Amino acid sequence: MALIIQTTQDGSHTLFSEEFDEIYHSRRGAWQESRHVFVEAGLAYALLKKSQLKILEIGFGTGLNAILTLAEVYQSSVSIEYWGIEPLPVAWQLLEQLNYQDFWANATIDAYFKQMHQAPWQQKIDLTPQFSLYKIESEIQTFQAPDTYFDLIYFDAFAPAKQPALWQPEVFAQMYNLLNTNGILVTYCAKGQIKRDLRKAGFRVESLPGPPGKREMTRALKNLEISNH
Repeated sequence: MALIIQTTQDGSHTLFSEEFDEIYHSRRGAWQESRHVFVEAGLAYALLKKSQLKILEIGFGTGLNAILTLAEVYQSSVSIEYWGIEPLPVAWQLLEQLNYQDFWANATIDAYFKQMHQAPWQQKIDLTPQFSLYKIESEIQTFQAPDTYFDLIYFDAFAPAKQPALWQPEVFAQMYNLLNTNGILVTYCAKGQIKRDLRKAGFRVESLPGPPGKREMTRALKNLEISNH
């Protein structure tokens, strides 16, 4: 798969896939998009309810969401079990050229980023005493996990126009089943059809302010008794 490193507007790198004609993160800023959508609207929100989380990421990609999650809870009492699905793993030889270390400016986190990518697939490992990682090389449609297992899903697949099969109602029904009661799904996508399909699957949908360059993002809640925004 031909991948090209590109610099986004906040100075952080992302990858461009020639095969899918799609960028891995927002051109307005890879770093700030991941923090805004997944860490702030997803992780921080989930941690208001509990300090032990099981997180599933759809689209592990560069590992940016995973390492930002680890960095956010590093040296805290929070415990994370992190699963990442990726059908097309990216080679470390390319990932080590990304400039993310300029942003966290922490040699320890940089070392964890390398360990994260050099960890074997299909095998759960402990990166820290309180952060485990389980990378799965799989398509969403064939991925299997126990129902009601996860607390939080980072839905970070390529855009619906590029990979429509990943944004179908049956996929959202699958995601709903994977989440436990009070589970949360967050995604950068705010298209009307996607929100309608999430509601059809049973989610309560919130439209939140998006990261720079996007008016909105989406947070979907399973059985949470909270008012819509």
